[in-house]
Amino acid sequence: MSCQIESIEAVLVDLPTIRPHKLSMTTMGSQTLVIVRMRHSDDIEGLGEATTIGGLSYGPESPEGVKLTIDRYIAPLLIGQPASNLNALRARINRQIRGNNLAKSAIETALLDAQGKRLNLSVADLLGGVRQTHLPVLWTLASGDTAKDIDEAFGVIETRRHRDFKLKIGAKSLNDDIQHVAAIKEALGEHGSVRVDVNQAWDEVTATRGLAALSAAGIDLVEQPIPAREHAGLVRLASRSRVPVMADESVADARDGYTLAAAGFSGVYALKIAKAGGPAQALELATVARAAGIGLYGGTLLEGTLGTAASLHAWATVDQIAWGTEMFGPLLLKDDIVATPLDFHDFGVELPAGPGLGMVIDEDKLAFYRRRDG
Repeated sequence: MSCQIESIEAVLVDLPTIRPHKLSMTTMGSQTLVIVRMRHSDDIEGLGEATTIGGLSYGPESPEGVKLTIDRYIAPLLIGQPASNLNALRARINRQIRGNNLAKSAIETALLDAQGKRLNLSVADLLGGVRQTHLPVLWTLASGDTAKDIDEAFGVIETRRHRDFKLKIGAKSLNDDIQHVAAIKEALGEHGSVRVDVNQAWDEVTATRGLAALSAAGIDLVEQPIPAREHAGLVRLASRSRVPVMADESVADARDGYTLAAAGFSGVYALKIAKAGGPAQALELATVARAAGIGLYGGTLLEGTLGTAASLHAWATVDQIAWGTEMFGPLLLKDDIVATPLDFHDFGVELPAGPGLGMVIDEDKLAFYRRRDG
């Protein structure tokens, strides 16, 4: 008899951040993780995570909504089903549930984690095999204070933790943002690269001015300068700009990637397992990007360790992520809920070893940080 899914639990976990994290749409002082624990009839537990940024300020799925979707809609579809055929289970979910990619990503991750444990294979092995075990990781400077950001950057360069940096801009005036970014790049010089994420805050006219100024300041990459649905504007900006433009919110899955590439986009795609609906779907987008000659970047929704590990297993199978990754989410948190944290060193992070995700829950920490009403 094949192994079956016996139960699925979604737990809300609130973890404080090490400092306020400023974005164009919100300032974060804590992060809420949705931890999925999927138990099977062979006593194997699969772990997954769904995480977003700032409740509903970033996208249409909130942590509370993700938990509700899993508890009320996804779990009843999967409990009692054979656990090993991930394609069949994914199709079963997609027939009944539209969208809700964060919830679907957490479920797919838990299924992959359990299957890896069952077969003594890593999630990366299940996704095609490991090409790289050490992945470069940038750090986001988001205190909002220029001097503090410069000090923070040199601190992590000194310890060899990061040498590539991203700045969150768009909440202030264009001139203020440019001055802030240019000052940091000038201070760092050749010690570190600097990219910026506008988080959709500009219109096309402002973005045209901003891209020119950022190019002059020596910035290496500009992420999502205009709203996600303005594909034509993004294509125009990428074609005119000397600094590469990255699509993030504009491209969630392979279909989005094909549509944008067919329209003439010539920049970079940010891969995120959460927005794609799971690791396998994120890798489908990577395949489209490579076919279209579009660069790749391993993105994050500031996941905790479980979600970050799931992303790392996916990115480890890609032959070239030319723009690196930003899988620093666990470093932004004051504490963790896993027994052994990820190993960040030499400007990157090690792919976790062991079957599945290679992660074990710290039950005491989970009990301490889980939300009492969730």
